[in-house]
Amino acid sequence: QVHLVESGGGLVQPGGSLRLSCAASGSIFRSYTMGWYRQAPGKQRELVATITSGGVTNYADSVKGRFTISRNNAKNTAYLQMNSLKPEDTAVYYCNAPVTIVPTGYDPGKLPWGQGTQVTISS
Repeated sequence: QVHLVESGGGLVQPGGSLRLSCAASGSIFRSYTMGWYRQAPGKQRELVATITSGGVTNYADSVKGRFTISRNNAKNTAYLQMNSLKPEDTAVYYCNAPVTIVPTGYDPGKLPWGQGTQVTISS
């Protein structure tokens, strides 16, 4: 069983940057496509970025050009570099192994969910 722990969230001003980390236990991490999700208050959780085991990335239109997903298989860790942050990026961010490779909104994920990390963009 893979356990996921997200970290790196915080409060930043619009236009700022954050780097999120997702630490996964278990040796099978490297075989999964990994993704970053977010859930804003009152909204459904949505998949925003994915990276395959081979490093191919895909992004939701809302974050394309601003967010970068990466992974380090040796460290069982996935990352989300977020630049040019906007108030509408405010959400709890989670990582998981998505069912779909291309982010198109809702995705149920394949693994047990971690606690997420809060990202708040506000001046």
